[in-house]
Amino acid sequence: MDFIRRHKDQPFYFYLAEHLIHGPILKTPDSKEGASPSQLYDDNIKYLDKTVGKLVAELDKLGLREKTLILFTTDNGTATVGYREEHDPKKDVGQIAGRHVNGHKGELLEGGCRVPFIASWKGTLKPGGVSGELHDFSDLLPTFADLAGAKLPSGVKFDGRSFAPQLRGEKGNPREWIFVQLGAGWYVRDDGWKMNEKGELFNMKDAPFVEQLVPADSTDPAAQAARKRLAAVLADLNPAGGKTVPPGADAKTKAERKAKKAAQKSAAAAKK
Repeated sequence: MDFIRRHKDQPFYFYLAEHLIHGPILKTPDSKEGASPSQLYDDNIKYLDKTVGKLVAELDKLGLREKTLILFTTDNGTATVGYREEHDPKKDVGQIAGRHVNGHKGELLEGGCRVPFIASWKGTLKPGGVSGELHDFSDLLPTFADLAGAKLPSGVKFDGRSFAPQLRGEKGNPREWIFVQLGAGWYVRDDGWKMNEKGELFNMKDAPFVEQLVPADSTDPAAQAARKRLAAVLADLNPAGGKTVPPGADAKTKAERKAKKAAQKSAAAAKK
């Protein structure tokens, strides 16, 4: 809030990377002594709400609400790490209208990659609306540049597409596909189909709850057209041409990586 106060008379960009809600689930300043693990989990959610509420209230107080676009999202879907039975005996997590979302954090499934994306812009964006358009995080840079009136560098290919027009209530130019990558795995998907790095095609008509694998020899015209369309996108993106394995991932276990590091240190010391 201090940052916002100091920059209230000029354009500003503020990025808050919250650790809530993430394991380990610890008590918040508002938690009561002796609170149960399940209560602490609820406390974390409430404290995140409280933090966002403070920021929004400050923007209102400073008269900046109509000038400020607020975006709220997360970097992955439901986590299993840090969310345990002690927080919820049934582990009743990752649901929409009572149906379990397929997959969780760390997986290239809907439950791992599909996340909430909420936009608020008082006086410009009508509240309560829901969009069915496809977006991924590569869209943020061109959108912010568009809103700021800045030009993106020439001679560089950007996969993202600005959704600033949609925020203003205009039709805009919605994208046809989105791309997601996690290490050596990735996929591209459109509104009804998804293809991964193995060339497997999935029917997404019942996503995010079901991702139906389409047989490789399927003669369904819609599936064949989707396979051809998405394969062309992946060929153009060429994700395999980039870095897909993190440093040290050639060692199969933590012990092997630790031993490798120790050997490297010993070798460096010997050279000295």
